Amino acid sequence: MEKNAYLTDAPILAQPFMAEFSAAAGASILFFGIVRQLSHGKHCHYLEYEAYEPMAVEQIESLKSEALQKWPLEQVTILHRLGRIYPGEIAVAIDVRSAHRDDAYQASRFLIEQIKHQVPIWKKEYFEDGTCAWGGCETTQSPETFDSNQWQWSRERELANELF
Repeated sequence: MEKNAYLTDAPILAQPFMAEFSAAAGASILFFGIVRQLSHGKHCHYLEYEAYEPMAVEQIESLKSEALQKWPLEQVTILHRLGRIYPGEIAVAIDVRSAHRDDAYQASRFLIEQIKHQVPIWKKEYFEDGTCAWGGCETTQSPETFDSNQWQWSRERELANELF
């Protein structure tokens, strides 16, 4: 069931993202974030994605607008799956089209990194050994470059979980 233009409970299929190319776009960068079977050295049984949907939609729309301002893009399509997702299934799909490949590559990388860091979408990993863990955005920041915004999102997620 389609939730809106950016979030869905339905499986994301690769084929629709590869259809309907235009003559204006010389490059189309397709990014598919796929649930992997091994995570943290354990076999993943499935993931569950949750979102604070009104804010997630607003944030994704804002990131899309920012990408369209930074690079001369022909089209940007973003779709993130919510709910239970199994290894091998697509969790997020991004299609960025532009006249030139460099713009499309840069915009695609920008979008996936910002979605992971800024958008209130959280995943919980369920492992075959019966354990589970909340997954987060991996960061390479050292303690000296602590990002208070990143901490704030983690704290907001913890508070939201306490309320629900």
